[in-house]
Amino acid sequence: MKKNKEKKDTQTRPPVIVVLGHVDHGKSSLLEAIKDLKITGSESGGITQHIGAYMISHQGNDITFIDTPGHEAFFEMRSRGTKVADIGILVVAAEEGIKEQTKEAIKHLKETGIPYLVAINKMDKKEADPERVKQELAKEEIIVESYGGRVPSVNLSAKEKTGIEELLEIVILLAEIEELEAKQEGFAEGVVIEAKKDPKKGMVATFLVQNGILRIGDVIGTSGSYGRVRSMEGFQGEELKMAAPSTPVQITGPKGSPKAGEVFYAFEKINDAKKFALEEKVCQEEGVSLQSNGEKILNIVLKVDVVGSLEAILGSISKIPQSKISIKAARADIGNVTESDVECAKAAEAEIFAFRTKIDRAAENMANREGIKIRTFDIIYELIEAIKEMAKKRLDPKIVKEEKGRVKILAVFKTQRNRQILGGKALKGDIRKDFPLEIWRSQEKVGEGKIINLKKEEKDMEKIPEGEEFGMLIESNEKVGEGDELVLYKEEKVKEEL
Repeated sequence: MKKNKEKKDTQTRPPVIVVLGHVDHGKSSLLEAIKDLKITGSESGGITQHIGAYMISHQGNDITFIDTPGHEAFFEMRSRGTKVADIGILVVAAEEGIKEQTKEAIKHLKETGIPYLVAINKMDKKEADPERVKQELAKEEIIVESYGGRVPSVNLSAKEKTGIEELLEIVILLAEIEELEAKQEGFAEGVVIEAKKDPKKGMVATFLVQNGILRIGDVIGTSGSYGRVRSMEGFQGEELKMAAPSTPVQITGPKGSPKAGEVFYAFEKINDAKKFALEEKVCQEEGVSLQSNGEKILNIVLKVDVVGSLEAILGSISKIPQSKISIKAARADIGNVTESDVECAKAAEAEIFAFRTKIDRAAENMANREGIKIRTFDIIYELIEAIKEMAKKRLDPKIVKEEKGRVKILAVFKTQRNRQILGGKALKGDIRKDFPLEIWRSQEKVGEGKIINLKKEEKDMEKIPEGEEFGMLIESNEKVGEGDELVLYKEEKVKEEL
């Protein structure tokens, strides 16, 4: 690996900002207000489902923003976002206050130890109550400056674009205090922000350069990919020949699947990068089974549009209770559903789950021939719920036994092989012929059987009410004696939960 081992002068670099907060509290709208970034209209359900990196300029200062999804399913993506950032912006809606995902974001910010400020958004709402938000923040041990603390806060409205200037000024001030620097020469290194497969361009990855200079033609490698940088674009699609620290760029050229959150390095030789990279995932042999040591296994093949979504989905799957059935991905990768995926699904006896990606025609034809089901989704929770339901169907139904009656044996009148004529008293419930029974002696179950006939005063009866004495003919391999109890019960098959 060719890395920056020699000592080089460092220079000031732009700050990298992460935006965190609860879903619908206006994170994407805030970025849109800052630099007219049209995000919200292009995402399913109005939720940003991919991490994006954007660079803006304010009063001669460049600032890079990482927009992280606020949806609960993207826990790992938000956590990763704070690790690559220098400064955090916690967005809280003025009319809603602190939510569970806000608390989660606060936890991430505290764990990483980066400085942050609070953006109290949606001040244009009639219900806006910034003081209540500050009080709720105090309960989470975040004391804003106006309450005598050290955390800056800004009241703003992304919709009306008010308070934006003040927010950016605080960001620049915090960056100056941090004295952010990076090496401006040598081989580049940084973090993978996002990756996806393009039908025409191949693998397309978003890199955030953290040290050195990344140039077109450079050899790059990650733990899951390697290759040369064939092309490089800025976040607005402009062509770039080089990228300095804190610059987000979209590149083409990697072979394999770069994984969001992993480090990339520039190398001197392609063979060095190739050695560094791991092989691309294939159909996992160990996943191809339906049962192991009595444990039920549900195999799936997962194909998604981008790595960030793949990580989020796998993270959500791992949170599904799996004590009764294990959910294993025989293959989990990005890109279109191909014939290879269908072959993998056939070998693993699995269904294919495709998230916001296309199905190759050849793969569709093969799936139809082989009877492999391909299910497509645009919303992550719908996909997770579908996997849950499939797992439930694989479980054996739970047998629930309900006691319906109890009989005390008072006399044994006749015994013939596996049948006996007995006298008893109904201690509990109505005694019927259609219930199976258990034989209990000294508080221990000793056998099972069933009632063949019921009699009361020489008359055949369909049931005997509680509290009455009666005669009965039972069938059982266990001989019943005086003082034994017969417990009548009803069994029902209930759908098992995970």
